[in-house]
Amino acid sequence: MAKKPLGPGFKPHTAPIRKDNKNQKDAYAINEHIRAREVRLVGDNVEQGVYSIQEAIKIAEEQELDLIEISPNAVPPVCKILDYQKFLYQQKKRQKEQKAKSTKVVVKEIRFGPQTDDHDYNFKLKHAIGFLKEGAKVKAYVFFKGRSILFKEQGEVLLLRFANELDEYGKVEQMPVLEGKRMIIMLTPKK
Repeated sequence: MAKKPLGPGFKPHTAPIRKDNKNQKDAYAINEHIRAREVRLVGDNVEQGVYSIQEAIKIAEEQELDLIEISPNAVPPVCKILDYQKFLYQQKKRQKEQKAKSTKVVVKEIRFGPQTDDHDYNFKLKHAIGFLKEGAKVKAYVFFKGRSILFKEQGEVLLLRFANELDEYGKVEQMPVLEGKRMIIMLTPKK
């Protein structure tokens, strides 16, 4: 069967055929590249429903727009009739907005020995206060070297004292836990 010429003035976009490659963000099948026999049309400028691929492409040609497969895994695949470049622009804009809304969690680590003296303790406490004020989480831990593992109780007391003195700046997310040679406590900033 010979292929019919497209309508007058219709200029379909040439997009690469979608591959199952996660690096291709803009890989949407459009127009003749859509492989399904039937598609579900959605959108503002069409009567929603299930159409054969030929009917859907014809509707897109009449509006001088592109048929874009937006949900290829649905049965039948979901398509919209839009300008392809405008659609890509909107997708990028939406991704940028989502990226701006997501917050990055920063975790600052503070290391103690089981017999940290008061001067070092106060110095690290001031740093922890600064980190919590900036909105970063604080992961404080006591590192037990060699036989110092015998002072587990001292390490736990040190971390609990640390958490108690930071009470007005942050709350304890995780109580002291011994993991290997480290006893760890997590603090999150108060909002």
